[in-house]
Amino acid sequence: MNPMREVCVDKVVVHMGVGEGGDKLTKAVDIMRQITGNNPVRSNAKKTNPAFGIRKGAPISCKVTLRGTKATDFLSTALAIIERKVSPGQFDRAGNFSFGIEEHTDFPGMSYDPQIGIYGMDVNVILSRRGVRVARRHIERHALPEKQMVKPADAMTFLHDKYQVEVR
Repeated sequence: MNPMREVCVDKVVVHMGVGEGGDKLTKAVDIMRQITGNNPVRSNAKKTNPAFGIRKGAPISCKVTLRGTKATDFLSTALAIIERKVSPGQFDRAGNFSFGIEEHTDFPGMSYDPQIGIYGMDVNVILSRRGVRVARRHIERHALPEKQMVKPADAMTFLHDKYQVEVR
């Protein structure tokens, strides 16, 4: 197979929405740091929502972007937690997919602490092929050819072959 046609994990973004700042968000940041090994970035609310007590600009969540071996290691652990099952509706047109993990205590080494509580997280996986830099660079940027884009079927095949994920 042509090495330029191989599908690979570009990055994994792990997001934990808390809904409020303060102590709850600080605990979420610590949990994410333990699980991923990277320092999370706090995200702010884009709109004010009085029903939930959220105002624009207030920190309400945190996220981490993983690349390289950290991304693949985290992905294999996270897929094991969801029992290696993904539905076709979780894929977008670009071949990326997302899934949720209900409890952070499912990760190895994490235990339940009543003072902390239970936090869930969203995992977004971005897949690409080599050569995608052509579309992202600043100098001599070009459109990515159609055959170089990752399709949902390619992503499903990649997950089945590399991570033994059942898509149903």
